[in-house]
Amino acid sequence: MISTAFEYARAATVDEAVALLGRDEDAKLLAGGHSLIPALRLRFSRPSLLVDIGRLDDLRFVREDGDRLAIGALTRHAELVRDPLLTQHCAVIAEAAALIGDPQVRHRGTIGGSVAHGDPASDLGTILLTLDAELVARGPGGERTIPAAEFFTGPFDTALEHQEMLTEIRVPKATGTYLKHVRRAHDWATVGVAAARVDGRMHVGLTSMGPTPLRARSVEAALADGASPADAAAHAADDTVPPTDSSASGEYRAHLARVLVRRALERL
Repeated sequence: MISTAFEYARAATVDEAVALLGRDEDAKLLAGGHSLIPALRLRFSRPSLLVDIGRLDDLRFVREDGDRLAIGALTRHAELVRDPLLTQHCAVIAEAAALIGDPQVRHRGTIGGSVAHGDPASDLGTILLTLDAELVARGPGGERTIPAAEFFTGPFDTALEHQEMLTEIRVPKATGTYLKHVRRAHDWATVGVAAARVDGRMHVGLTSMGPTPLRARSVEAALADGASPADAAAHAADDTVPPTDSSASGEYRAHLARVLVRRALERL
């Protein structure tokens, strides 16, 4: 199919992008475009204005910020994979980014675009939730910081206001791993599991087990009480709503979650 007609504007600065979003309530940001362009072609998304932010190179970085790392929202997946700071201090982000799509997707897609899209099958959304990341958004009223636990509000829905855009993501220095089951190479996750040790505590996150990325709180509580990885993993599907679709049934996803959580915990 062909998308509906829309206007196009290229923003030279973050403030200009925010102002352009304010011109029309149906305006959307275009970064890498690997989620938005297919939605346009299928007419799932029908914006009246596309605001291209792909050339805002000042939002493409990874740098140390005390005991955290700051990641620019337009940092591409391929850049995450090979960044030395991430490899040293938070390798789980690089590990997950390497599993996204194919090389073409990784060289165009951005971490901010992926997270702002709000897909419950997003690998990086689960990673940020597991790490208790903070997401910085810029709007007409200035900047605000949104905890990852409050950012994902529903399927393809986030806490971002219409005239806000992500500028930076802050994550703690942490060790972790990400496991992902797919039916075919380059697929979205049938189920994904992130496990990370943050400030001495074990955090566990789940992909494709509900309408948003989820924390496996029952698993975390069991580990805190001294349970073994196998016993804690038995709680992986607690309080989840795994969907049934063409990729897998809800029951199969629950089984996969328990298996992958155990493997991730044993790996750490």
